Amino acid sequence: MTIFPLLAVVLPFVAAFAGLLLSRWPHRRLESRPGSEGSAANTRAAWIAVVPTAAAVVLALWLAWAPGFAFLEDATPGPAVGRTYGTIGTGAVPISLTLQADDLSAILGVLVTLVALAVQVYSVGYLHDDPRYPSYSAFISLFTSAMLLVVYAGDLLVLYVGWEVMGLCSYLLIGHWWEDKSNSRAAIKAFLVTRLGDVGFLFGIFVLGGAAGSFRISEVLAKVPEMSTGTLVTATMLLLAGVAGKSAQVPLHTWLPDAMAGPTPISALIHAATMVAAGIFIVARLFPAFQGARPTLDVLAVMAALGMLGAALAALAQDDLKRVLAYSTISQLSYMAGGLAAGSDSAAIFHLLTHGAFKALLFLCAGAVIHHVGSNLMSQMGGLRRALPVTFVTMTIGFAALAGLPPASGFFSKDELLLTMDRALSSGGLTDAAALLLYGCALATVAVTGAYATRAWLRTFFGEARVVALPEPEPGTAHVVDIREAPRTMLVPIVLLSVPAVLLGFAGGLHVELGVAAVSVVLALLGGGVVYAFWRSDPFADPARLLGPLRVPCERAFYVDGVYAALFVRPALALARLVVRTDDVVVDGAVRGSGRSARGLSGLLRLAQNGNVQLYVSGVLAGVLLIVVGAVVFT
Repeated sequence: MTIFPLLAVVLPFVAAFAGLLLSRWPHRRLESRPGSEGSAANTRAAWIAVVPTAAAVVLALWLAWAPGFAFLEDATPGPAVGRTYGTIGTGAVPISLTLQADDLSAILGVLVTLVALAVQVYSVGYLHDDPRYPSYSAFISLFTSAMLLVVYAGDLLVLYVGWEVMGLCSYLLIGHWWEDKSNSRAAIKAFLVTRLGDVGFLFGIFVLGGAAGSFRISEVLAKVPEMSTGTLVTATMLLLAGVAGKSAQVPLHTWLPDAMAGPTPISALIHAATMVAAGIFIVARLFPAFQGARPTLDVLAVMAALGMLGAALAALAQDDLKRVLAYSTISQLSYMAGGLAAGSDSAAIFHLLTHGAFKALLFLCAGAVIHHVGSNLMSQMGGLRRALPVTFVTMTIGFAALAGLPPASGFFSKDELLLTMDRALSSGGLTDAAALLLYGCALATVAVTGAYATRAWLRTFFGEARVVALPEPEPGTAHVVDIREAPRTMLVPIVLLSVPAVLLGFAGGLHVELGVAAVSVVLALLGGGVVYAFWRSDPFADPARLLGPLRVPCERAFYVDGVYAALFVRPALALARLVVRTDDVVVDGAVRGSGRSARGLSGLLRLAQNGNVQLYVSGVLAGVLLIVVGAVVFT
């Protein structure tokens, strides 16, 4: 069993390279059956991707079964399972090549592998005719392997390798349809914003490793009580930059909504099991260090408060269904960050698990809807509950879990988080202002979440059908108008994900605080009821009109992107243009000027080398005459 963490990481990694190298082998042209070569390559790529991922699921379940899920039950943690495969000397602090599974990593490993498997199977139908499906499925396998490396790593620098490979994979997958400039720009934006946070993250690792004398996570945490407050605050603040980038938290959250330009299954993978989950996991993994840095927890609480309410309001005004879910992810991750700031890593991880299930479900259902309608815009949807009955039922379950309605899983995990934030008001873990801001924004977000979930549900599945036949889609898109449910390869993952979306909340035990739970349900129903009343009064109008003058600012996410463009993007572009101009005029000008000078000088010398013998004789005589005159004058 000690080799299981390594196998879980290696299997998807091998699948990635096999998919890239072997899916199109052997290269044969079948003249009698046009397109058969691409179809065969896609079929081989699907098997190469799905089978190793399924094997990784089995390994992850076995590792999770051994510790017994003690983390969620606040029981005595089980022993870590794994081994060290060597040590790399650096001349100072060595790097330990350790992979292991404890309670926390075992649980997250199950989430990552199950969602990755669902996405791989779903993508077989969603991108069945995409010519670049083999590379797409291979990059998903690499993405899965990188996230599992983050989860199972026993050394901070080994973890950082997986952390950075995830960034590369997100760039490649978000920009899968790179012919569209908006897709390629979204991929670049995601890459640059997350890299910005990763600079601080790397230096945070160096600070912790230098203070502990080791990068091994167990040894770092053992040395935390001996570290000074200044060291812990510095290290955790730097780590928080990487967390904000990967988990799309304020102020580095702007990349996530634009990342919806990529294929919908990738959105499900990024939002549910990889990338955005990594930041929350890191805080939970190094939670003792964060607990020793109370100023960092206050900063995290403020970030979470602003993120959860601001993103929820932005979701309420979006017309693009995938962007609604994207802002919802930012808001729900802020809930988890708020739970960590309030002092409960188990509550945050519990919500991370339930959120992974119902958000993957919501995105895959959204993909089925988009596949049917041919558009991401809810203004072109409506009345789909009859045409897509399975998608309607499963997406209803997902929205109920998102809104925190019982008995869906989100109800139980959100109750744990709200209870933790409520207790933080009197526990003294946070400053009074930070605790009050966090809890107040959390309660307000419950109502807004119920509102935007109800709005998306109503505009997608109720009212009059607004599906119109669209022109032939551009090459490289999976959006087609259809009159049937999605294919089975898409429906089966959706149906299976609906089960944990309903039942996963019971895994943590029925620890429900009736007072907090009642307030949460009432607020969610109140938000949903207000939206329903506005929709009922005019089913053709957007219920987002209830926002009044705030609608446009919410739709544009409070102009944060515009502010960043004014403060950073446009000055950087102006500086780049200045550098280019300087290089062209000064540097290249100097080179071109030296060339012109050399040519002018050579023109002068050429006058003396024109082949005229009389000129040569005259020159010699003039020289002799000058010598004679000089000799007479100076002697």
